[in-house]
Amino acid sequence: MARRSKIVSGTLIAGALLLTSLGLGGIAMSAEAPAANPVGGGVAAAHAGHVMAAPSSSSPEDPDGDGYIPANPPVTGVTPSTKEPPHRYFHEFQANCSVSHTRPDDPIVYPQQPGASHDHTFMGNTTTDAASTTASLDAGRPTCKAPGDKSGYWMPTLFNADRPVLPIGPQTIYYKAGVTDYTSVRPFPKGLRFVVGDPMQTAEEFRHHPGFVEGWECGDSFFNVEFPKDCPSRPDVQLNIRFQAPSCWDGKYLDTPDHRSHMAYPVVNPGTNNNVCPADHPVALPMVEFKMAFPVNGDLSHARLASGPSWSFHYDFFNAWDAPTLKALVEHCVVGALQCDARGYDQTHPEAGAALDENYELP
Repeated sequence: MARRSKIVSGTLIAGALLLTSLGLGGIAMSAEAPAANPVGGGVAAAHAGHVMAAPSSSSPEDPDGDGYIPANPPVTGVTPSTKEPPHRYFHEFQANCSVSHTRPDDPIVYPQQPGASHDHTFMGNTTTDAASTTASLDAGRPTCKAPGDKSGYWMPTLFNADRPVLPIGPQTIYYKAGVTDYTSVRPFPKGLRFVVGDPMQTAEEFRHHPGFVEGWECGDSFFNVEFPKDCPSRPDVQLNIRFQAPSCWDGKYLDTPDHRSHMAYPVVNPGTNNNVCPADHPVALPMVEFKMAFPVNGDLSHARLASGPSWSFHYDFFNAWDAPTLKALVEHCVVGALQCDARGYDQTHPEAGAALDENYELP
């Protein structure tokens, strides 16, 4: 696959830059003003950083506030698969979700604490905020092509100087096999949540993070830890990033105090070139990969993330898929070794059909 920035029309770029120049984006609100900003709200105080609030895991799903949310039921009796199914280059499908709002909330790191986080750009579920729970997301509506994907996806808001730069249109969120035995991948449990990366990581930690794919890229410049300094000022160029999530689960917890340790990246099976889940995280789940495109180019010397410098990039995932819909896509596309779009359709294998109908719903 050629490493090229995602191409958009000059009209979209111009429109996006006009919107941002008019100050359309998110407001970093205090806990006393928790209303969400639809895309098009003001930007008077767009970059708040971290409000000094004590992190707390107390929420309706974690009433004792210890940070552990047990899976109910847990997945037991699983050992990491070392099988080698027939080699297939692709085993994936896409979730195409658009930006819905920005807000200084994080229901995973700062549950029930509106305004306690740096500003985030939210995709997927339109209701995601500090008070979000599995039940509230399940009752919400998504901006994703598949109505069954009510998950919350969010990342630190990108600013160019003081102007927020929000991705336009459906973004690409891949669901892939992270292990060699793609037939062992099973759907996410409802309510699973985790953080990918760390806003406090160093530039070196970002570069060597197991989720690092191509870093920040723009035009013909890739593998950048910092925002590219040679980003062409052309209407067909955007700033991009790709970053992969861990895909091995301990089977015990939907969340843990650090929002990471219940998940792990695959490891190499000794004596082979195969990727397997580690023994303490034996359950193979889809590997989520963000492929985000930001409508900005040219001089990026004033670009920054709400969380800090370019290498503070991270993102959050809160699973609220309709279980039968997710199961159908995982089995048809990941286990079935296809390269699917958001319908679960592979153009190179039309004989396999699609997992979803023309409305992106179960037939």
